[in-house]
Amino acid sequence: MCQTCGCAISPGNAHLTVSQEGAHGTVIEVLQDLLAANDRVARHNREHFNEHGVLAINLMSSPGAGKTALLEATIVALRGRYRIAVIEGDLETDNDAARIRAHGVEAVQITTGTACHLDAHLVHRALHELPLGGLDLLFIENVGNLVCPASFDLGQHRNVVLLCVTEGDDKPAKYPVMFRAADLVALSKSDLLDVFEDFDPERAAGALRALGGETPMLRTAARRAPEIGAWLEWLGRELAERRFPAHAPFQTSAATAAV
Repeated sequence: MCQTCGCAISPGNAHLTVSQEGAHGTVIEVLQDLLAANDRVARHNREHFNEHGVLAINLMSSPGAGKTALLEATIVALRGRYRIAVIEGDLETDNDAARIRAHGVEAVQITTGTACHLDAHLVHRALHELPLGGLDLLFIENVGNLVCPASFDLGQHRNVVLLCVTEGDDKPAKYPVMFRAADLVALSKSDLLDVFEDFDPERAAGALRALGGETPMLRTAARRAPEIGAWLEWLGRELAERRFPAHAPFQTSAATAAV
């Protein structure tokens, strides 16, 4: 989180800084207060999710890594099985929300203006536009950015980070805060591995392991040669592990494709 550019301040929490405007010597204190306030709202959001039995997934990546395309493929695959909604975060436009709505799924667009991440306040406002009692899965598609989104708890249950094969296999080493925060890393656009021969999945997995955790990595592809079986199985297990009585893991024809 940058302490000089103001990216910690979003339309959702700007009111918390008004009383301290001009207090240049208290910048760090203000930022700490913002994070503390964010965490309180995040806990409140999580209480809402738990109360309604909703599994909330925070989906993060750099711009263009394929978050929306993966969500579209997921919605198509799970149509009729799970009730899904999406919160979309972007600096401007509602392009991604429109893509999701075209599949008959409710999507709430959050435009952050200059803030390069979502925060718990913004998500809380969006929740008022969603029928949580009628949902199983809520995907929060964060603003495309491999830095700031990792610092803000939204109330989600799981963080999923997309690593796109077009980006390079050293991203976990370059952006350790983001990848340490991940509960799952999805290697996106894996159908392009035969084109981007300099991307080595084993090197990427090694860079991820070097961060000291055991975060799983699996392959996904949403367009040219769809490959989302392992992703669907992971979602099924997460739903089951949260002990939602109405849910059970579902089977797919594809075997889990761990890298």
